[in-house]
Parts: sequence; C-alpha cells; structure tokens
Amino acid sequence: MPFGLVSAWNKRRRSKSQDQADPWVYKPVEFWQLEEDQTPQPTKRLHGSSVYTLKEMEEATCSFSDDNLLGKGGFGRVYRGTLRSGEVVAIKKMELPPFKEAEGEREFRVEVDILSRLDHPNLVSLIGYCADGKHRFLVYEYLPNGNLQDHLNGIREAKMHWPLRLKVALGAARGLAYLHSSSSVGIPIVHRDFKSTNVLLSEKFEAKISDFGLAKLMPEGQETFVTARVLGTFGYFDPEYTSTGKLTLQSDVYAFGVVLLELLTGRRAVDLNQGPMDQNLVLQVKHLLNDKKKLRKVIDPDMRRTSYTMDSIAMFANLASRCVRGESTERPSMVECIKELQLIIITNSKSLGMGMHSFKLM
Repeated sequence: MPFGLVSAWNKRRRSKSQDQADPWVYKPVEFWQLEEDQTPQPTKRLHGSSVYTLKEMEEATCSFSDDNLLGKGGFGRVYRGTLRSGEVVAIKKMELPPFKEAEGEREFRVEVDILSRLDHPNLVSLIGYCADGKHRFLVYEYLPNGNLQDHLNGIREAKMHWPLRLKVALGAARGLAYLHSSSSVGIPIVHRDFKSTNVLLSEKFEAKISDFGLAKLMPEGQETFVTARVLGTFGYFDPEYTSTGKLTLQSDVYAFGVVLLELLTGRRAVDLNQGPMDQNLVLQVKHLLNDKKKLRKVIDPDMRRTSYTMDSIAMFANLASRCVRGESTERPSMVECIKELQLIIITNSKSLGMGMHSFKLM
C-alpha cells in the first residue's frame, strides 16, 4: 500500500477511535463531520438555530413535568415547552441506553446539521438545540395537532374526512419533493424514515415532515448510495433497499406510498394484532388497489361517505400502488406524485361541488 494511503488510513483510524472513546465531546455545528458522508458539505445556512442550556430546557418544561409530555419515540420523550421569550415549542429529550448513546449523538448531529440548512413550509422548523454536557435536546416549532397516525387510528378525537387527507398527502409530497430537489443545499436528501408518525400537523392541518436523524445526503452527482446497514422503520422499508442495500430517492417514494395506503384505509403500516398474513398493510391490500369493486372493501369506514367520490379514491389507490412497486425504477417521482394529487383533489372537489378555496394547489 502506498505511504500516502497508509498515513491517511492510520489518521482516520486514530480519529475514529477517539470519537468512539468519547462520543460526547461537543463541537459547534460548523465543525461536525459525519463519517458516513464523504460528500462535500454545503456551508450556506438559510437560517440559524438558537443554542440553549440545560437550565433553560428545565425551565421551559417545568423540570420535564408529565403534564407537558407530548409523546415518546425511539430517540426519547417529547415535551411541550415555553421558552423565556414566551414562544411555545416542542422539546425532544434524548433518552437512550448507554450502548445506543453514540448512535443517538450521530442522529442528533444529523438533525441539527440538515434542518439548519433547510427552509420549507412542509418541513418542521428547528428552533434550536441544547448540547450541555451529555444532555441533548432538539427544540422544534410546536404543532398542536400532533402526528398523522394518531388521527388515523382514533387516538385524536377528530376524524379526518377525504379532502383533509388529500391535503395532508399533498403537503407531505411537497416536503419530500423539496428534499429530493437539492434546491437548497445543492445535494438531494433522502429522508430514510418517512412514516405517518413523522408527519406532523399544524393547527390548520398543514403537513410538516419531522425527524431527520436518519436522513442521508446523496453522493454528489449520484442517484444511489450503497450501504451494508439498512436503516428506517419496519413496514416502510423499500424492498429493493432492504435486499440490495441500494438507497435511492425512490426509497422515500415507497414509504410515501405506504402512508398513502394508511390515509386510504385508516390502518397501520404494520399491525401485530392481526393474523400473520394480515400484519403488513402493503401485502394486505396491494392486490385490491386497481379493482374498483374490491377497492370499496379497504376504504376507511370512519371517513364520511359524502366526502369522497369513487373516481378520486381509484386515482389515489392507483398512485399508491405505483409508489409501492418492488422495482424502484417503476415508481413515480415525488414531483409526479404532487401533480397527480393536485388532479385528484380537483376531481373530488368538482364531483362533490365543493369550493377550492381551502386548497393551495400551486
């Protein structure tokens, strides 16, 4: 091996061993280097993120009172908080066992790094973060209507009628299309963990994509990233990514298709309470999506019958079925999904004689 390569390899090995010895050494966000990403990191930042102390996080949440607990995920608990400025926010507190701390640190850095570069109405806004000692917090805009899955599965009282579901689908599609377009950072981004619990809803039910800890900046000039480690959530995995390790923008499209099926059926992507053959939503309904007669069986019964037409349902089901095709090359792009969803909204609205003032189609 040439001397230069040996020297570089030894330097990288020493650096890696130091990081593993103390993964909690804090560096300003500008100096964070994510080892998996060999692509050049854009330095332009669209908006800054505030840095908070542990004391400020405790004050904001009343010492992490259960009264302020909004939910719990793989990263930790999420609290409703009020900053000293009076702004109401959502505060995610990292709570992981010791063997997962290094992984959590990486997800924390990715989230701050990526969201500090992005600005789009269909992505959750990062207000700031806290890296005080070993404590890690992410501070987001507060979205009062929670996540999409809670509404579809009855945890929230309000039932979502069809036009509202179409509006959420369109907003989420716009958010993913923005990530894939590379317009802000110069490199396309794969979310890699798109799912209904990561679609948050504003007071007016505008969809905002959250949780960017597993996001991947694609190698410059390439549409595929090959990895031996498949990351994401069971039920939303792109089967091609799972079998080959090839991550593409179409991996997000597959997950988007699963969320479309959740919107159509009101069922979970994976329901372990069902029998072995009915636990996976895609496998359960895929063969019914292009048959209008059979399609009626899978429509969410909680949806008002007067809120949808079968033409719009059939168009929506057809789009979902193409998004979850096994071959990534056979799936539509997110830009194509946006166009089709706009047409579905118009079709449903015209047939029901509804006004279009509540939908922003352009």
